Amino acid sequence: MEFTVNGDQVRMPGTPDVYALLAHLELPDEGVAVAVEGVVRPRTQWGEPVPEYSRIDVLTAVQGG
Repeated sequence: MEFTVNGDQVRMPGTPDVYALLAHLELPDEGVAVAVEGVVRPRTQWGEPVPEYSRIDVLTAVQGG
């Protein structure tokens, strides 16, 4: 399957969910927010499949101000 993650093309086998996508990208699954097609996906929905060709944004929390 193909996705755009933070502006980069990503290919993965199968039909991944958010957890698999983060693992594939070697990103943590704590301290991040994930938006699919511009809509933040609640953690309770991270186990649902991500549709092919989705535009995904992964945002990490940063301290400071």
